Amino acid sequence: MNKNDFFFLLFILVLFLPFVFIPELYAGYKHFNADHAYIMAFLKFGLLATAGEMLGLRIKTGNYSVPGFGILPRAVVWGLLGIWIAIAMKVFATGSPLIVQYLGVDGVVEAMKGGFSVQKLLGAFGISLLMNTSFAPVFMTIHKVTDTHIINNGGKLSALITPIPFGKLLASLNWKVQWDFVFKKTIPFFWIPAHTVTFLLPADMQVLFAAVLSIVLGVLLAVAAVLSGNR
Repeated sequence: MNKNDFFFLLFILVLFLPFVFIPELYAGYKHFNADHAYIMAFLKFGLLATAGEMLGLRIKTGNYSVPGFGILPRAVVWGLLGIWIAIAMKVFATGSPLIVQYLGVDGVVEAMKGGFSVQKLLGAFGISLLMNTSFAPVFMTIHKVTDTHIINNGGKLSALITPIPFGKLLASLNWKVQWDFVFKKTIPFFWIPAHTVTFLLPADMQVLFAAVLSIVLGVLLAVAAVLSGNR
């Protein structure tokens, strides 16, 4: 472990430990999160998902940042994507249990409001399955486009106001890796189980847990980049 690894670990600890040891701070977080869920989604994903991408870069290159990586524009984009994710989670958490119940699992809608049960597990799995087979591929593709756009603009903040050439960037994606690894492997073997756990948690913890999972996403993105030859 070098000094940059130490500072990265210290950043993660400083981010989380105060909420563990200071009950008033955690209570304040819960109150603000309840009143301003989308602001908090922006902050959670802006911080944690960007940290995940920095960790992924560390795995690929040995460094947490390199010229053109664009930590600040990535954080802004992740914050905006975080709002989108929070909205999607609310939509799927509301509608999917109705579908699961319609398919014959009685009591799922009510079970999602209570403690752990078989019905709640099936409901959480249904939410995760529907979200990850419809929303997730679109989200992952748009994230890849914005990521490439930031790199193509040298990691500068001006990338945020520069029009994104979606058609050109979509055509340039390595769809073999996007399908064979990102879609076909990470969705069924990681994201569906992980988000099943997410939707078993209390509602006020779900977006935070999803943001924590985005740190893992940084590692998965690093693996995908290596597979596509983008080292």
